Amino acid sequence: MCIHVLRFSPSTHETQAPAVLLIHVDLKEKSCSCVGLDSECVREDFCVMDCLDGSLGQFRNFKKDDFEADWIKVAECRFGQLYQVKLKPKPQQEKCALKSFDKTLCANNFYSMKPPLLHLNLKTSNILLDDRLHVKISDFGVIHWEESMDKKMFMEHLTVRGNISYTPPETFTQCPDPPETTFDVYSFGIVMWEILTQQKPYAGCSMTTVLLQVSRGKRPCVEMIPEQKPQECDQMINIMSQCWDQNPRKRPQFSDTVRKTEALSKVLKIPGPIQNKNADKGQKSDNLWLVSPIQKIVLPEMPDLPSDDHRASDSILSLLHKKEFGSFRHSVKREHVYKQFSGKKSLLHYTVASGDAESVERVLSLGAEVNCTTARGYTPLVIAVMHRLHDIIFLLLEHGAATSQGDEDLWTALHFAAQSGDDRIVRLLLDKGAVAEAREKTGWTPLHLACQNGHKTVVCLLLSRLSEEAVGEREAQGRTPLHLASAYGHPDIAKLLLSQGADPNATDCSLSTALHVSAEKGHNRVVRQLMKSEVNIDCADSRGYTPLHLAALKAHTGICRQLLTKGASPDCRTLQGWTPMHLAAQRGHVATVVELVSQGGCVNAGGENGWTPLHLACHQGKPEVVEKLLAAKADPNMSEDGEGWTPLHVACTSASFPSVLHLISHHADVNAVSSGKATPLHLAAKHGCMPIVKALLLNGAESTLVDSSGSTALNVAERCEKWEMVQLLKK
Repeated sequence: MCIHVLRFSPSTHETQAPAVLLIHVDLKEKSCSCVGLDSECVREDFCVMDCLDGSLGQFRNFKKDDFEADWIKVAECRFGQLYQVKLKPKPQQEKCALKSFDKTLCANNFYSMKPPLLHLNLKTSNILLDDRLHVKISDFGVIHWEESMDKKMFMEHLTVRGNISYTPPETFTQCPDPPETTFDVYSFGIVMWEILTQQKPYAGCSMTTVLLQVSRGKRPCVEMIPEQKPQECDQMINIMSQCWDQNPRKRPQFSDTVRKTEALSKVLKIPGPIQNKNADKGQKSDNLWLVSPIQKIVLPEMPDLPSDDHRASDSILSLLHKKEFGSFRHSVKREHVYKQFSGKKSLLHYTVASGDAESVERVLSLGAEVNCTTARGYTPLVIAVMHRLHDIIFLLLEHGAATSQGDEDLWTALHFAAQSGDDRIVRLLLDKGAVAEAREKTGWTPLHLACQNGHKTVVCLLLSRLSEEAVGEREAQGRTPLHLASAYGHPDIAKLLLSQGADPNATDCSLSTALHVSAEKGHNRVVRQLMKSEVNIDCADSRGYTPLHLAALKAHTGICRQLLTKGASPDCRTLQGWTPMHLAAQRGHVATVVELVSQGGCVNAGGENGWTPLHLACHQGKPEVVEKLLAAKADPNMSEDGEGWTPLHVACTSASFPSVLHLISHHADVNAVSSGKATPLHLAAKHGCMPIVKALLLNGAESTLVDSSGSTALNVAERCEKWEMVQLLKK
């Protein structure tokens, strides 16, 4: 048997995931020994745990007695079982995951790290997480390639393991070449798609369909990724697309992918506006107002006219469908009126939907209940409002239709009319007693809906029937009508609301004002209108973001100029210590950075862990921003608080050659030493960028300097197998 031991304890360095050991187990001898380590699949600079005795070539041998007796089975499949076990001695009792499977599925060539260890079985079900969300890769050795194996046999192995969706297209061709590391890179691209969409790839497709589509260059649908997502997702999608490129040679190395993804998620820790600090309180996204809350205008469960199976010649519904209204009025009887159809629809519902007022009047005269409801709670009046059938609406109201009766979501006819923007219907409903303050189940009033959808005439009608206090009514997320008009860019409505006493400083549940939402969405005219009122320009939301932060984050330079001209502070800080300059630099918004600089923004402000805007621009590889910041006297030698890196260290880590050149030209110290005694040259050697190494050496970088481990840049290049760089450094 073969067992994976996955240590669940944290590593020495939080940024490094513990290694996954491949253990060979002989149950007869009751002993086990380590035979491999998955260094490449976790990350390049993996952490060797204390379960290894010394160097990579010396592994600790395990015996069955090294584990506590109570093995807990966590999962089981056709190929093996996964157990939770505890290592002795009892004072530690560190948890491990052990997976056992048939040894015939293990290949002998996995007993060595050379040639490179390929997984060939990378998929979401083989990616485990510990309680600190460290990733553990399991099932090494289940799929393998041998020199004598042909593609057909290899494909059979993949198929039986259910891996076709993760298999790159070159596997389907007649090319005799064995799989390379690009195989796993492709699989990782599919895994990224699963994480971003929370869906299974090619769901419902046959294996033949998948093979055919993938070989033609088709991939899982990117449009399935939700529209409401952090901006970093766009870069993740770009990385994903590179990983599943049709040409294996164009797929990135795992080390490059790790560097890029860590830059997005771990080092910067700059939350996008989507992140919600109050999520543990059961609230939805802070920016729920960016999308329409309940698109009822699409008429969910609209009473449909009968389908073919109902169209018998004597069917009363068939006459409505054929629009033979005269025959319908002549044929309809009282028993038809009281009959209930699918979805609890009545004949009156169908008659209203047909649009013939005389037929509606005939059905009502036969005793139809004017306020009858469907299974979803729709009354005939609601159906008429949905279809904008003015004559029928008037007729129903004359027969006693209730204007304030709500559906299952408490939407009244006035809610539907306000959202559709039909001021004639709105006026008619209000004149017949509709409650202007009516709330649906999440607190939206007709005024909220009219403001969101930009129906100014309807807003005027509603305001004429509302009290001054009602203008500022909040729905469940604390949003006022002014929030919605501002978020969706309706300056005339915002002006009207402000003239009726709307509070420009009212905040929603995330402490965002109307100015926050309009600044983030880039609605210049709304921002201009709000700033004519007594608005607090520097008010901060629950994350410490001011309107200027949001405008800078989204590259709305004109709005930044408006806010700064009106006195907004260019150096206000979020709860994490970021200024608007940090956010603009991190996103690469050159024009916004220039505007902030011209208005007195500090280019050397230290944010979280002492990172300056220059650090962030270097880390994200934004050389144009780096150039502008340096021209504005940004300090190229300022060290951050964590690793003690200067911007040059960061640029070398990000392999941003233009940024390195800009920094060197502005007198960056090429021999600056981090807290771990690493120089920029050490980092450039590690990440394998030859032009950067050459530039550093030509500008005085000392190749003999050693880091805290006693390694020179040459040692680092040798350890990372950067052989071209090794030759350069030896010279």
